[in-house]
Amino acid sequence: MRHRERAPLVQALLFLWMCVFPSSAQNQLCEQILPITNITGFYCNASIDQIGTCWPRTAVGQLITRPCPEYFQGVQYNTTTKVYRECLSNGTWAAKSDYTQCQEILKEEKKIKVHYHIAVVINYLGHCISLVALLVAFILFMRLRSIRCLRNIIHWNLITTFILRNATWFVIQFTVNHEAHDNNVIWCRLVTATYNYFHVTNFFWMFGEGCYLHTAIVLTYSTDKLRKWMFVCIGWCIPFPIILAWAIIKLYYYNEKCWFGKIAGVYTDFIYQGPVILVLLINFIFLFNIVRILMTKLRASTTSETIQYRKAVKATLVLLPLLGITYMLFFVSPGEDEISRIVFIYFNSFLQSFQGFFVSVFYCFLNSEVRSAVRKRWHRWQDKHSIRARVARAMSIPTSPTRVSFHSIKQSSAI
Repeated sequence: MRHRERAPLVQALLFLWMCVFPSSAQNQLCEQILPITNITGFYCNASIDQIGTCWPRTAVGQLITRPCPEYFQGVQYNTTTKVYRECLSNGTWAAKSDYTQCQEILKEEKKIKVHYHIAVVINYLGHCISLVALLVAFILFMRLRSIRCLRNIIHWNLITTFILRNATWFVIQFTVNHEAHDNNVIWCRLVTATYNYFHVTNFFWMFGEGCYLHTAIVLTYSTDKLRKWMFVCIGWCIPFPIILAWAIIKLYYYNEKCWFGKIAGVYTDFIYQGPVILVLLINFIFLFNIVRILMTKLRASTTSETIQYRKAVKATLVLLPLLGITYMLFFVSPGEDEISRIVFIYFNSFLQSFQGFFVSVFYCFLNSEVRSAVRKRWHRWQDKHSIRARVARAMSIPTSPTRVSFHSIKQSSAI
């Protein structure tokens, strides 16, 4: 019989013992249940209170804690919280034990469920806002050919990975139901593998951002010698065999539940999580070197290229910790405390869902090259529009006297 199944029975037996037998017999039972400690001087005898909690033999003047009862009158309680009772100076227990910290698990679960529902709304809202912002940023990088350099191509690909990842997230939310999850259907596994692939490409393209800045600033290596295919291999190609190896292991050893979620004692997900953690650590090293160089050698420089590098470093300094924090949250357990669980739920939901929005803002909307190019396009469109308007107005006004007289003559002859 399991512990949870035994707990109500033990509690019922304790109550029956309290009702049938005198207090001396109850104390003997409590001493048998709890270990006896060697105490010199005055002490309070082991006893059972009205709820059925056993209190051990305790020296006077001490405040003792015991776990809350798992079951009481058919209600389940959280045993991680504590009950308090004081052994008074005269060698007797306080009349009442402090059960104010004991909370019903059903009430806690209801509270947590409400917060989970709110977190789901935050997730949908954040992914929608992020997807819209990412699509706008994607179109801007695609249309503004005047700013198409290697650095902005890397930004463009990073934004693309977030678009694909967010889109796959919506596919999972709207298509993967409990039936597909439990039956472990093929398309469900493919969707999970695709989502994890785009998840890994996020970090490898961020690694590409770090490589580019580190090469340009720390190594003082000409970025003209860097090629787009190098970063394409890093961002798109390297994650593919990693996810393929993960999928093969899942297929042959842990082929269940659409390959989604964690299984206790199984570390298959570290096949792709390990490289991501390594990439994050390398990028933090890159950033440390980049900031060190910028603070020492480039402080006095005011060239446009140096200014662009500084702005790129600021964006990476903001985004890389953001991406790293959200990823590391997967390895953090919020524990049993209700407040920590609620904070974890909201913090994780907000950061996970708004990642794409932050990437769009820092790498596109606040990018001075993009803003300058958009401003030029806008002024050009305004000028062209105003010229067309002036030409159209000029063509619509009959200014030639000869033409007027010709029409009047033609009309007169017709009459």
